[in-house]
Amino acid sequence: MSAPLLEVQDVSVTFDVARQGSWPWTPPHALQAVKQASIMLEPGQTLGLVGESGSGKSTLARAIVGTVPISTGQVLWRGEDVVGLSAAHQRARGRHVQMVFQDPLDALNPRMTVGQIVAEPLLTHFPDLSKEDIRAKVGGMMERVGLLPALINRYPHEFSGGQCQRIGIARALITGPELLICDEPVSALDVSVQAQVVNLLQDLQRDMGLALLFIAHDLSVVRHISHRIAVMYLGRIVETAAAPELIANPRHPYTKALIASVPIPSPKAERQRHRPVLEGELPSPMAPPSGCVFRTRCPIARASCAETMPAVAVLENDHFVACPYHSEGETPS
Repeated sequence: MSAPLLEVQDVSVTFDVARQGSWPWTPPHALQAVKQASIMLEPGQTLGLVGESGSGKSTLARAIVGTVPISTGQVLWRGEDVVGLSAAHQRARGRHVQMVFQDPLDALNPRMTVGQIVAEPLLTHFPDLSKEDIRAKVGGMMERVGLLPALINRYPHEFSGGQCQRIGIARALITGPELLICDEPVSALDVSVQAQVVNLLQDLQRDMGLALLFIAHDLSVVRHISHRIAVMYLGRIVETAAAPELIANPRHPYTKALIASVPIPSPKAERQRHRPVLEGELPSPMAPPSGCVFRTRCPIARASCAETMPAVAVLENDHFVACPYHSEGETPS
């Protein structure tokens, strides 16, 4: 059996944050943005990574591509650990792993034309290509993402938000990557445009054999595009399962609250269904709760939840959950 395309094993990311008003020699705060996170992605599949803002999703994505240093853990690309690779090796791997960012306009250089923006990765990874070949590849990729090649000499400010995101996708795909990491790619777009971009990503995935890591806080979007879903809370992966299994049979209290927050199209069914209430705010990653990080907002938390970090239980249907009280009917004692 071949190795997965991507494996993230117990990855932690910690930042040093200076204490406000402190002396220069005062030790900084340790901000734990990601704590022992593990995910796996197969070729051609989509893994949705969902959670509230501030849960560490984007930091984990940047750790995978190497723009954020990893404190502990491994990132395996086709079975090879890529943590600590030289700059040259990281640059070479960049051809195979690309990102699409949240704000489509801010992600594009306003001083460059669309043609220059899309062509730039080719100049880095394929310096021997002729100008004619580059222009042909850029025009073909623009058509592939739904943009007219005649717009090649225009600037980003001349396009709508949805068109700018298509430009960003074209730039990311021009080198023929195997993995596309989409960091909140539709959250800044109108609802109708969101659907168009998600459908475009699915079409490109099918045509190019792409694997997608799709990051969002909107579970309704994630469930539509993902084969598997990982739920993240305060830097930790608390539940992972196949998308239909996780939506139909969520086990972690946080996952249940996220699913309950997605509205149902039927007003009658919406009024009648039970909604678990998620109270309180996300704790600070500089002072996370002891034990289970979700316990301060959990409706079934017990005294023991403050003592140790819960181990990840492996359930049926390749379902993983980090909660010892995940069984149906569990109530606090």
